[in-house]
Amino acid sequence: MIPDLNALATFILVVEERSFRAAADRLGVTRSAVSQTIRRLEDAMGVALVQRTTRSVGLTEAGELLHAEIAPSLGNIRAALGTIRHLGAGPRGQLRLVVSSIAEGFLSGPLLVGFAEACPDVQLDVLVSDEEIDIIAHGYDAGVRLGEVIEGDMIALPVSDDQRQLAVCAPSYLAQQGAPTHPRDLATHRCIGWRPAPRAAAFRWEFTEAGRDFVVDVEPEVTTNDMALMIRMAVAGGGITFGLEESFRPWIERGELVPLLEAFSPFFPGFFLYYPSRRNVAPKLRALLDHIRRHRRYRS
Repeated sequence: MIPDLNALATFILVVEERSFRAAADRLGVTRSAVSQTIRRLEDAMGVALVQRTTRSVGLTEAGELLHAEIAPSLGNIRAALGTIRHLGAGPRGQLRLVVSSIAEGFLSGPLLVGFAEACPDVQLDVLVSDEEIDIIAHGYDAGVRLGEVIEGDMIALPVSDDQRQLAVCAPSYLAQQGAPTHPRDLATHRCIGWRPAPRAAAFRWEFTEAGRDFVVDVEPEVTTNDMALMIRMAVAGGGITFGLEESFRPWIERGELVPLLEAFSPFFPGFFLYYPSRRNVAPKLRALLDHIRRHRRYRS
């Protein structure tokens, strides 16, 4: 017996949300209706797919296999149907993006405000996250990350100039402690580190010398996932911190932060908007791609 495609789509939503109630909210139906749909799907398949507890929803081995096989195909079907439905019409609907918190230029405002004004029928839903999120599995239209960490099967469009990592500190800290002359000297300085999420490893302090990359194992006195807090502590003289020059630029231009070790900090390709390699790009996403290209041409 071939399962109902709507039941498979409901199953995918339950997996994405890890919750019958959240899936029901997205579908606009009751939790009971979702539960009954999943039970009918399991009956048709002849095997349990979902493990239900009072607090969470998990997958059986069969459920994991089914999800891995059908999620990409259903995503392609949704994209194709969406493209066909909007043929001849302007861009409209919800455009879901997941953006790295350090993509300062993309998130600073003007680009997104300009797009919202140019496409009033598109509703932007932007998740700012530094976790590694599978945009296909979680139903996002596109993401913005550094080019070096984007999967090779994605299409990528540059949204920033080249970037570089810089060590910076406040003039007051520099006056008290002096400037390191080599990245290895950082081991003797107070440092402020960053990590993207509670269980993630702290961001590595990477430098380049004579064409070779190397990492300095600093031991930060403070580590945080909040870039704003990291910058505020550095400005207050709390120590040396490390991150993208773009994130520090307003404070550098005002003289509140001083760049260090610039000779060991080369430029590299910056941020890219990436999306699945599909032939049919939804009009709402196509409109954003065109807007980014115009925005970058105007800035240059």
